[in-house]
Amino acid sequence: MKTKTIFMAFFIMTTLVSYAYPSFGREDVDVEPLVNPGREFDTLDVISPASQDYNIYMLEILPPKYKMYVETCMDKMEPIGKCGLYVIKEILTNEPVSRECCLKVVRAGKQCFIETNKLMFQFYQLKRFASQVSFKINEVWNRCSAEVII
Repeated sequence: MKTKTIFMAFFIMTTLVSYAYPSFGREDVDVEPLVNPGREFDTLDVISPASQDYNIYMLEILPPKYKMYVETCMDKMEPIGKCGLYVIKEILTNEPVSRECCLKVVRAGKQCFIETNKLMFQFYQLKRFASQVSFKINEVWNRCSAEVII
């Protein structure tokens, strides 16, 4: 009986602490970068003939409506220039993009930003991260939209 009471007290205290401090109950996934900045990130753009063939094929099999939508989005974001690379770098390495880059991203719109990045992570060089970046894409959007008031 005494063991049961101690167990119940421990269980209730643990539950109360987990409600008061929810971060104790889960690992903070966004602290560790998916890729280390620097040399590891710089090697992501290496293209072999096989990866180039994969990328071409992947683009060819996209539904025409989706392809047109993403192309329109990219046209909206064309002035971004290197910002697209910096956004991918933030997603993978946690290095924040500049406020100026955030402004360009936010002007393009959330749906365009998300779809363009989802497409980028289908390319051979980045596809290994595709299952891990959805949360980070939204996190970058939220940070940029909070930082920039249009």
